Amino acid sequence: MAETGLLSDGEVAERVFDHVDNKTSDSGEKVWREPVENYHSEARFADEIRLLKHLPVPFCPSAAIPNTGDYVARIAAGTPLVVVRDEEGNVQAFRNACRHRGMQVAQGSGCTKYFVCAYHGWAYRLDGSVQHIPHREGFPDVNEDTHGLVPVEVIERHGLVFVTQEQGISRGALQGLDEIPDVLSPDQTIFASSENTGDVNWKLNMEANLEGLHIKTLHPESFFPYGYDNLNVVESFGNNNRVTFPFRRIEKLRDTPIVERNVAGQLTYVYHLFPNVVIAVLSNHTSVTISEPLTTTSTRFITYRMTNSGETSDKKNVARAKRDAGFLADTGSKEDAAAVRAIQAGLTSGANDHFTFGHYEKAIVHFHEVLSASLQGLPD
Repeated sequence: MAETGLLSDGEVAERVFDHVDNKTSDSGEKVWREPVENYHSEARFADEIRLLKHLPVPFCPSAAIPNTGDYVARIAAGTPLVVVRDEEGNVQAFRNACRHRGMQVAQGSGCTKYFVCAYHGWAYRLDGSVQHIPHREGFPDVNEDTHGLVPVEVIERHGLVFVTQEQGISRGALQGLDEIPDVLSPDQTIFASSENTGDVNWKLNMEANLEGLHIKTLHPESFFPYGYDNLNVVESFGNNNRVTFPFRRIEKLRDTPIVERNVAGQLTYVYHLFPNVVIAVLSNHTSVTISEPLTTTSTRFITYRMTNSGETSDKKNVARAKRDAGFLADTGSKEDAAAVRAIQAGLTSGANDHFTFGHYEKAIVHFHEVLSASLQGLPD
C-alpha cells in the first residue's frame, strides 16, 4: 500500500506497540468546532446532496454484481439508479427511469437479460439500448437510438463500483480514486446484505466510526475487554481516513519482524471513503456500509457483509464470518446506534451551538475539513 501513503501492517503494529508502552494515541494538531446548525439546516443538507451527485461515490461492491446481468437498483442522493454488469463484463450505470413514462425499470437486486418496465413493457438491453417497444406503431416519432436508458458515469476500481451523477468537480475527484487502496476484491463472497433507515443525520454515523475515545465508556463489555480505550492509529489519505482499532492480542506479534507481521485478527481497520462510506475489515469478515442521506434527520444504511479478502469461501469460513458479523450486530453496533440516536435527539435542544472535536478525533476533523472545502467548491 506504499502508493497510498498508508503504513504497512507491520508498521501499524509497531506504532501500536509504541502507544501501548507510552500510554498515548495518534493525535491531530487541530481542534474543529462544527456548528450544530450544519446537522439540521435544510440549505446545508441540499448542498450535501448536490455534493454527493458531483462526486464518484461507492454504489456497491463489485462482488454484488459478479456475473452478466447482475444488477443493483436503489436511490442514491435522491436519484433512482441501477448498475448492471453487461455482456462484456463491464459495469454500466443508468438513471432508473423508463423513457416512456418514467417508471423505474428495476427494483432491488437480481439478475436479468433485459430491463422491462412493468407499466407498459418497454424493454432495454444491458447496455441501456432499446430492445422492444410494445405497440410500436403508436409511437411513430420515437427514435430508439435516443430513447435508451440515460447513463451516468461509472467506474469500477478497488473492488467497488463508483457512480458520479453530475459533472462539475468529478474530474479531479475521479483522479483522487487512485489514493484509495485495494481494500476489497471482486472475489469476496457477500453472505448478507441489508437496508434499514435510522432517524439520524448521516454525518453523525460517520463520526461514530472515526474515533476510539468512547471504547471504554460506551462498550465496556463488548469491545473494551478485547481492545484499548483511546489507542488508535489514524491516517488520512486524500479525502479519506483509515482508523486502526487494535486488539490486546496484538502483543503476540511484538517479537515478529516488522515485514513478517500478519495483523489479520489482531486489529480492525476502518476505512472512511469520503464522503459517506465506511469499510471495516474485522477479524473474520468485512462490512461495507453506505450512509445514504434521506433528510436532515433520516439516513438509509445499505450494508454488505463479506468474507475477508484472500480467504476462500468454503462453508467453514462463511460460517465463521457470519458468527463474527452476528457478534458485532448484537453488541457494539447496537450501542453505537443508540448513542447516535441520543445525539440526534439533542441537536435542537439549544444546549450546544457547536460540537468540539479535539486532538484525539483527528479523523473526524479531517472529514469536516474536507466536507467544508468540497461544499465551497461546488459549481453554481
